[in-house]
Amino acid sequence: MPHLTPYPHADASGERKQLMDAVKGQFGAVINMFGTVAHSPAALKSMLGSFQALGGGRIDAALGEKIAVAIANRNDCEYCLSAHTVLGTKAGETPAAMEAARTGKAADPRTQAALDFALAVVEQRGHVGAGAVERLRAAGFDDEEIVEIVAHVALNLFTNYVNVVFGVEVDFPRVKPRQAA
Repeated sequence: MPHLTPYPHADASGERKQLMDAVKGQFGAVINMFGTVAHSPAALKSMLGSFQALGGGRIDAALGEKIAVAIANRNDCEYCLSAHTVLGTKAGETPAAMEAARTGKAADPRTQAALDFALAVVEQRGHVGAGAVERLRAAGFDDEEIVEIVAHVALNLFTNYVNVVFGVEVDFPRVKPRQAA
């Protein structure tokens, strides 16, 4: 049972209604995570703005979704793991690639470097050192992309924490977190 129920879309007005309408337009409904965040229009505006900005960034959707599932799995966020597994396949990734990413694994070295870095940022709370950044550069990422990876990490921490703190009900096919091999 959720610790905070989603804000009723029918009761929304003003900026909150506009933001919730935008979510409904994108997903066909105000999915539970966004409905929960809608208790604060400022937080919802921040979340939606981050998704929109990063969606137009240099890190492509497939890599962004792989980063998201790796972080969600690490943080035991079933909601985000479930949602981003679906979104990853919609971005063209295979179910096998999404399954591998959830435990921080990838077939190609560039993606592996990004997942290693993203998980290190989470596990070490940002204290990764210059060597971690240099490994990303060696894998072919430029500074713009490296900053975007950190932004993806931050956004996913925000969504993971919202869903875990409030026990948001999963409204995607469920994918259970599991330990890395």
